[in-house]
Amino acid sequence: MKVIHTQRIANDKIALLMNGYSAFAESEEVIRLVNRRIHRHNLNILIERTNVGCWFIPEQLNKAQ
Repeated sequence: MKVIHTQRIANDKIALLMNGYSAFAESEEVIRLVNRRIHRHNLNILIERTNVGCWFIPEQLNKAQ
């Protein structure tokens, strides 16, 4: 059986966001952890919830459109 490390997954998603990339999470636990880290690092991130998960999009990407 494979163990899923939600802390590591959340850290990987935050690293993507800090480098200007979007990230997607399906698990409510990962979404909660990513949200907590976004607030802790005071990042400007657009959060879009869907019925299958949550998109995290850095604000600078949003301004380019």
